[in-house]
Amino acid sequence: MIPHEYIEELTRRTDIVELVGSYVQLKRKGRLYGGLCPFHSEKSPSFYVYPDTQSFYCFGCGAGGDAITFTKKINSIDYPEAVKLLAARAGMPEPQEDDKTGRMRSRILSMNKEAARFFHACLNSTVEEARQARAYWRRRGLDDKTIVRFGLGYAPNDGQALYQFLRDKGYNQQELDASGLFKRSASGRIYCLFWKRVMTPIFDLRGNIIAFGGRVLDDSKPKYVNSPETLVYHKSETVFALQIAKRSAVRRFVLCEGYMDVISMHQAGIDTAVCACGTALTPEQVRLISEYADEVILSYDSDEAGQKATLRSLELFRNSPVKVGVLQIPGAKDPDEYIKKYGAERFKALLDGVGNALDFRLGRLRSQYDLAQDAQRLEYVKEAVNMLAERSNPTEQEVYAGRLAEETNISKTAIMTQLETAVKRAGSKHRWEKKQQALKSGEMNQINVPYSAGGSQALGIASAQQRLLAAMLREPHYIDLVQGQLTAEQFVLPQQKELFEAMLRCRQEGIEISLTTLRAFVSEEALNELSHLAAQYSDVNCTPDDIRLYLDRIARGMPMAGKAAHMSNEELSDYLQSMREKKQGNVPVEE
Repeated sequence: MIPHEYIEELTRRTDIVELVGSYVQLKRKGRLYGGLCPFHSEKSPSFYVYPDTQSFYCFGCGAGGDAITFTKKINSIDYPEAVKLLAARAGMPEPQEDDKTGRMRSRILSMNKEAARFFHACLNSTVEEARQARAYWRRRGLDDKTIVRFGLGYAPNDGQALYQFLRDKGYNQQELDASGLFKRSASGRIYCLFWKRVMTPIFDLRGNIIAFGGRVLDDSKPKYVNSPETLVYHKSETVFALQIAKRSAVRRFVLCEGYMDVISMHQAGIDTAVCACGTALTPEQVRLISEYADEVILSYDSDEAGQKATLRSLELFRNSPVKVGVLQIPGAKDPDEYIKKYGAERFKALLDGVGNALDFRLGRLRSQYDLAQDAQRLEYVKEAVNMLAERSNPTEQEVYAGRLAEETNISKTAIMTQLETAVKRAGSKHRWEKKQQALKSGEMNQINVPYSAGGSQALGIASAQQRLLAAMLREPHYIDLVQGQLTAEQFVLPQQKELFEAMLRCRQEGIEISLTTLRAFVSEEALNELSHLAAQYSDVNCTPDDIRLYLDRIARGMPMAGKAAHMSNEELSDYLQSMREKKQGNVPVEE
């Protein structure tokens, strides 16, 4: 745990408006600052920064928190790394973690670095198996410079060698077990996860080695073995070679399927090639890539699995601000094979002539129909028109309608008429979805009342308690007015109870109350809840009289709310459903 005094000082030295403004273009809106959310794609700003509480919140995706939360999310790093980053920014010395988790994380990173050195040394040894490993990398077309640049190595055919090497370096059994480098046999014998495999280290954005990928030298199974999840490695949040690509002056990234494709492209001079860690691209990886790229070219294998992966990735990038293209690779199954057969320059020419996402989608759709048959031709036009209505702008619709007319021998006028109808239908669908989201954005739907609370009284109490928490965050001296008149057990929602207890504890221990200092005492979910409340009630100026009013409302409502405990689940479910219908205007609200 990093000492709270350190966190308090870091909070005082960090201006969240300045911090967020270095990543997001902010505009002042009264006491607040607004801009486009960096954590999801949007055209209208729903992201706000609140100087009063040194917090941020996005009403679009629900991301919220303090300066540390923002730093964690925007850089995809963990809490200690975010604190270190902010400390360096604020000119403070690096914090000294005194908790076991922090020490273990540091030891695993150090161990991974030693393991990478061990694997690289094994690759360059004089034994026969090392010669075979070097020959493998040579067959894959890699030169010495690339091998060194990516820290490539070889895990020998000795399951105990790395274990003994690290034990000699002073790592204890608990640390070795936490590293993800070793497994235990049925008899309890410890052996290395990687043996007789060429090794590829995986780096985080700061250049730390966090995991490894190992491949056999032949076609035996399993062909690939990868590090498991550990304290330092979360594969869904890791992009291979991003630590190199992010430094490039080029903002056009090439997203490949595997490590070898990436390494081959870097050797060919394409230093923005990356790939996802794990079997499939994730939303977290898309967000990470989108932070550094203006354009992404999907360069997956040309087989059916690769084409399906392309479609999945296109869907994930659909709400991303980056421009997306799809590379078709003629005469080769993947980029690595193409570069070997035709050379780097010809591959770069392929990248320059890449087709867009619509071309790829329509091409895939076209391959499913026999246009010589009238019924299939009409079905193809119908599907293509619906796709254009949802995924293209008017200019693109004009161009692609002409292409469809040429392909199907149907007049462009007829296709445009059908397209206009489909665009209206897609617009109505979008407006309906937006309306549904709006219905869910009010106070009632933000309060998830558990079955042990219930009814309008419980909603009223929860609302008053929300306002109290927001007021106490902005004006911590209000805690003195509240404590003694309200207990943690009276809180309707568990996360708010957690927040209230933490605020009381900080007040008693003389700890400055902020989102940042409360982090040590509450869950991440509770912290996000508090950042949401701070945003929701940012324009509500509470006076001591308002605080007394909220307390009175809670006191008067508690006996009625207690009756909900005697309602059956079915009765309470029916009641809450009726409240939702009243809120949406389906039935008249009874006073």
